[in-house]
Amino acid sequence: MSNMWKPSLVFRLLPVLLIPTLTMAQPASAQEPTSPVPPNTPATTEVRPSTPLPEPIRVPPPLARVPYLPFPNLPFANLDEANNGVGIAQQRTREKGYQARILWIDATANLDKVNSDAKIATLISKIKQAGFNTIVFEVKPIIGLTLYPSKYAPKMTEWVRPWKTQTLPLDFDPLKEMAAQAKAQGISLLVNMNAFSEGHRDFPGKGPGWDNPQWQTVLYEPDLKVRRDILGTPAYPLTDRANIPPRNPEDLAVYTDLSRWKADPNALIALVDRNDTVVAQVAGAAVATLGVAVPEGGAALIATAPASRNFLIFNAVPGYRLTMDTTPAFVPIGQRIDRQVPLMTNPHHPDVRQRLLNMVSEIINGYPVDGIIFDDRLRYASLNADFSESTRREFEAYLDGKGIQWPDDVFRYEVNFPSLSRSVVPGPYFDAWLTFRALNLRNFMAEVVRKVKTDRPNALVATYVGSWYPDYPDVGANWGATDLQAGFRFLNDAYRRTGWAGLVDFVTTGCYYEIASIHEAAANSSDIGETVEAAGQFSNRAVNDETFVYAGLQLDRFKNKPEALKKALQAAVATTQGIMVFDLSHDFDQFAAVFAEAFQKPQTAPHQVAGFLDEVRAEKAQRKSIGTAPPPVILYRGKSGTGF
Repeated sequence: MSNMWKPSLVFRLLPVLLIPTLTMAQPASAQEPTSPVPPNTPATTEVRPSTPLPEPIRVPPPLARVPYLPFPNLPFANLDEANNGVGIAQQRTREKGYQARILWIDATANLDKVNSDAKIATLISKIKQAGFNTIVFEVKPIIGLTLYPSKYAPKMTEWVRPWKTQTLPLDFDPLKEMAAQAKAQGISLLVNMNAFSEGHRDFPGKGPGWDNPQWQTVLYEPDLKVRRDILGTPAYPLTDRANIPPRNPEDLAVYTDLSRWKADPNALIALVDRNDTVVAQVAGAAVATLGVAVPEGGAALIATAPASRNFLIFNAVPGYRLTMDTTPAFVPIGQRIDRQVPLMTNPHHPDVRQRLLNMVSEIINGYPVDGIIFDDRLRYASLNADFSESTRREFEAYLDGKGIQWPDDVFRYEVNFPSLSRSVVPGPYFDAWLTFRALNLRNFMAEVVRKVKTDRPNALVATYVGSWYPDYPDVGANWGATDLQAGFRFLNDAYRRTGWAGLVDFVTTGCYYEIASIHEAAANSSDIGETVEAAGQFSNRAVNDETFVYAGLQLDRFKNKPEALKKALQAAVATTQGIMVFDLSHDFDQFAAVFAEAFQKPQTAPHQVAGFLDEVRAEKAQRKSIGTAPPPVILYRGKSGTGF
């Protein structure tokens, strides 16, 4: 801006202001007579509305929307077509008559159905007759063994459960026969692998994750100790989980409900109230006879080992006040098998990643299958994984070398005493942690796609995930589109870019609810978000035409409910571009007639049509280039853990 002096507005307007003043200066004799105005009389002003007064309008009636029923031969379902029909993939698959019909075959649950040539031939014939056009066959279950002979994993020969034992001959390769029969009978075959799981909770010590403990993901857990609220007094280890026995029998147990405690007459119990004050010491033998109750809002500290009993005797005297110290502990998941069924590995570990890539290549180059699909173990174990030192170094590098207070700058645990209720307090780099992990999985997915498409350009890569998207920041798996706009706190611009939908040929989501439609849920006063229709709608909007999406149904939710399954099929395929049915083991024969009725008109899956996905993506890009935006995404409250 120039510093040259400029005349003010007053000076610039002065000639204009003076002219009327001179004109009005007339002799007194020429002035019009005026009426006397009483002093202090307010001037009269006309009050006008600041906006125009409303007028009647005419609104034309909305267009009538007829619910799209993908299966006209099944019963009518009142569906939300206004939101079900959104998207290019939806419109184009309907126009062309494409529809995915996928049946999932879990490895361990169906082992005795795929352990001979004859069984496999009969099975595929049955699936084909029911109208399915695609099979997903799991060959690497969560235990980390494989059904096919692999260079990188032991082969499974049996699956033993208390209620059933299944076997697979060592020299029999079910994948080879599945591929041959699928080709012969004209049905698409994809192979499923549990990516980052290498062991099973019920079989400790069995699986590659146990043989290679350095692969196991490291969990960040709170380490708890209790003491008197006087500095310098001794502290004693406390369990980190209430109402179940501690992992270490030497530790103090915590129960907020003594009815869940397996009584031990030799135990010593300290009852603590909500103010952390000891109100009584009770012998274990007296609990049943005296009817001991936990104080409201308090807990019972229970000692069964000599050291823990001595601690209570001297430090949990009635009237004493206790406090709890919380420090971080970093433990391999193998020491916390109570946390979840799969023994999860570290998705950052180079050996873990390379081995999985080798197995993908082994299958793609060794068998005439149509592609690979990863199920819901393409993730981290939980929000508190992986906190290994190597991952810490990678995270600090991601932050441009900033040293951080580990793990508090990511998050810290706030554990309430004595109830042991736990909450997460985010640190300054919490959002960066979510993005860092999602980016790692996205980039691994890119490696897989690059490997598969290089080896066999027409081979497919797909993923299965649960339909409740807000669960997934905790486990790092961002299966949405890179341009998804939805009202989630975690969905910032950086996190959004980690979406992997645009990398894969399709995504199938577990819309595992019993109620089919939003209308049905509302009529029953149920949560409308906990429906196949709401879950399918959001799944379709989340991938936002970056790939195809198919709604998954869990068969065991419809046992002896064939009519409910028919409605669910309508809702699933009305909201997405196809259906995935889990699982063959869920009494498939009971529902075969329902599928045959629904699928009586054969249709091709969108992923089977060469170049079709490219057309959808190109049309989306063209619309974006001219500023055409999709309608807002509706957020329904689904149920956490659905499809997980």
